[in-house]
Amino acid sequence: MPSRVSSRLSVYDTVAERAASVVVREYSTSFGLATRLLAEPARTRIRNVYALVRLADEVVDGAASEAGADGTAEALLGDLEQETERAMATGYSTNVLVHAFARTAREAGIGPDLTRPFFASMRMDLHRTAHDGDSLREYVYGSAEVVGLMCLRVFLLDVPAAGRETAYTRLTPGARALGAAFQKINFLRDLADDSERLGRSYFVDVDPAALTEAQKLEILADIDGDLRLAAQSLPGLPPSARRAVALAYGLFAELTRRLERTPARDIARVRVRVPGPVKARVAAGVLASTLATAR
Repeated sequence: MPSRVSSRLSVYDTVAERAASVVVREYSTSFGLATRLLAEPARTRIRNVYALVRLADEVVDGAASEAGADGTAEALLGDLEQETERAMATGYSTNVLVHAFARTAREAGIGPDLTRPFFASMRMDLHRTAHDGDSLREYVYGSAEVVGLMCLRVFLLDVPAAGRETAYTRLTPGARALGAAFQKINFLRDLADDSERLGRSYFVDVDPAALTEAQKLEILADIDGDLRLAAQSLPGLPPSARRAVALAYGLFAELTRRLERTPARDIARVRVRVPGPVKARVAAGVLASTLATAR
């Protein structure tokens, strides 16, 4: 009997993790490209983390609204948070994406200290349309920095257990900074969509419809500071994680350069992207650099 039960759970685990992989493939080409550089099982674990983040985002910003669930979004988000914590405690969920996340959380030591700030930030999106300095810091921490810390927990499973917490403490500033940089870059390039479709403005004292060149450069300088801090932690990551994070870093750095070259008035109207061939070039550069370092 135990072997039969174990076999059924193993099949369910596989189905859940394949579902998480589909979410990554369908929702994020850049993130999906970066995860391909991860060795298993880190690749699957990171995709499991992303899938839950994406699921919560769909409740707040995406499919839930189009399905007519605007009035129940907060209740749905609360249900998702409760289901996530229950699955983290028990190791099982009837929601396959939550199950995949919980499986990774239990392996990596991701706890409510990280998931609760994340859901709190998602909840802020349902009520706040503008931010002051304090609320923006709180929002960025919960929506992005803790996701960086979740990923760091996963990456450090490749480190001997005795040194894991020391490494986590040492690399925490870089993981938080990288998450913050990615989030702020997305805020800037999604300025028009956030304002027009969602009625939100994330940057303090910035009118999305009238972004000035000076404001754009100030925002990019702040992002550059986060990227510089994050870069200091890259060498401390395990090799497989270092490659993947370096690619994600390179893709967002390229996006930052494109935003810098784009007039502020255009950023307020269009979404700046990194074309596929440029992403491939950045990936090739990261792989070549990694190969040269190994040699």
